[in-house]
Amino acid sequence: MELVLLGSFLIMTAFGVPVAFALCLSVAVILVEFMNMPLVMVTQTMYSGIDSFSFMAVPFFMLAGAFMSAGGVTSRLVKFAQAMVGSFTGGLAQVVCVSGMFFAAISGSSAATTAAIGSTMVDEMESKGYRRELATGIVAAAGTVGIVIPPSITLVVYGVIAGSSIGDLFVGGLVPGLIMGLVMCILSWVIAKKEGIPAEGSFSFTNLLVAFKDSFWALLTPVIIIGGIYGGIFTPTEAAAVAAVYGIFVGLFIYKELKFKDFPKIIFQAVMGTTLIMFIVGAAKVFGWMLTNLQIPHHIGAYIVSLTTSPILFLILMNVLLLVIGTLINASAAVVILTPIFLPVATQLGIDPLFFGVLMVINLAIGCITPPVGLDLFVASAITNVPLERVMKASMPYLFSLLVSLLLFTFVPAIITFLPNALH
Repeated sequence: MELVLLGSFLIMTAFGVPVAFALCLSVAVILVEFMNMPLVMVTQTMYSGIDSFSFMAVPFFMLAGAFMSAGGVTSRLVKFAQAMVGSFTGGLAQVVCVSGMFFAAISGSSAATTAAIGSTMVDEMESKGYRRELATGIVAAAGTVGIVIPPSITLVVYGVIAGSSIGDLFVGGLVPGLIMGLVMCILSWVIAKKEGIPAEGSFSFTNLLVAFKDSFWALLTPVIIIGGIYGGIFTPTEAAAVAAVYGIFVGLFIYKELKFKDFPKIIFQAVMGTTLIMFIVGAAKVFGWMLTNLQIPHHIGAYIVSLTTSPILFLILMNVLLLVIGTLINASAAVVILTPIFLPVATQLGIDPLFFGVLMVINLAIGCITPPVGLDLFVASAITNVPLERVMKASMPYLFSLLVSLLLFTFVPAIITFLPNALH
């Protein structure tokens, strides 16, 4: 049954069946052919998998990101990033990386971050001497921090599945996300030097202050979310609802670019994004339920422990596995499927569940630009009409730099755990 379950899933995905449907259908095959159980078990398990108060954070964070994008937040964050690093060599590329970090603190999604920054920056970069495929590759890479820097939808999913504090996970993802962004900024400087792209203008502290003032209300979003959670003012789910209301307030009354007539379109976009994520999570829950019934997690855990009892070796093996899986399926689905399998092993080896969860999400984020089917590569290619293989080639230096960062996080867990522990 184990071979049929995994084999049918792999075959269906190879033939282009959407991942969520492949997960459910492979379970349906086992239920009908081997267990003689009703197919209604699939829908019941899907519903129970997403029937959680904590999961309500997902639609609210999606709504907050949609309202802020429509309300003029994205353009102001880009202007602030330009005032910060735009005058350096490779300034526009660095603006993309910094803007990716800013927008990640609003959207909670790598694909949304890639789309928002790509639609704003690629044409401008091309007009300033960047090759279009290079600009597209940078945008795809910058989007990876979207699910690492809080608020992260994928960290919410891990927190629910693992029973970990979502607030701690958010704080744990902050420093690694900033380091990933900084590494990409440094690489952008190196690439610009190599390509002969000159610096533009000079740094102005006055312009930085003006840009900061203009984008202050947008930059306040993550402060409200993290501060509210750690201050005991609201739960992560309530923080997501506050963020959505705050996005409406800023767009309507501060920046005044959000109109009531835009609400139906914005809400529809948020509903579509939420539906996609929750359907994938529900399908992954069904698949995970069947894996557990067949005791596959137990067998895999026992096999891994028989191979090694070294936490570092286990983490390296996990890094490789997650990088591959991150190219094949949605990050949230991967978390739902893999957490029940590998978290008990990690705990048995003395690995902090908070550290393991953040490291897992970082792996899956990097998988978004790992060939052949990284999600952010497809999003960036679709936005800019650059062939996928050229986007892959342009993003490879950024992929390698992020892999170096991943090794740093793996061997120095304190980078992830220090801040959450310090706040307790």
